[in-house]
Amino acid sequence: MKKFLPLLFLLPTASFADITSTITSSVQLEVAAPGTTADRIGNSYSVSGTGVNTTDGTTVGSVGGLGAATNGVNAYTPITASQLTDGESFSYTVSHTTGDTIATTLTTGEVSPFGDLTSTSGGTAGTLAGTVDNHVLTVTAGGSGTTATGQYVTSVTVD
Repeated sequence: MKKFLPLLFLLPTASFADITSTITSSVQLEVAAPGTTADRIGNSYSVSGTGVNTTDGTTVGSVGGLGAATNGVNAYTPITASQLTDGESFSYTVSHTTGDTIATTLTTGEVSPFGDLTSTSGGTAGTLAGTVDNHVLTVTAGGSGTTATGQYVTSVTVD
């Protein structure tokens, strides 16, 4: 028996494996929709200074500012500044931004006239087309604002 043992290792052995093969093809066509983005500019006010007298026309020492809002825009009270003491140093800075008015009568498709608008037109399909025929892809470009993507994927898996 010992003589035949090495011969057993030379005999062929069976091997088992699962082999999976897949082939997929696809075409994706997109036409962009029109759109608008709007960023509203808000109201702001700041004042700073040294060595100055201020008034809003009726109240001495007033620093002005923003009042009640109507349709998103605050009332603004301006001030007048003058040098506190002749010959002395002084500084005065005022900054005011009037915000965008919020429209109250918009209809569908209208955009409020805000200070920062970006609009894009919709795509035009035109000649946009794509086909898959027995894994042969054909993609035809369309007009502006379109995307056409063709994909062919082959995979083999051995387990």
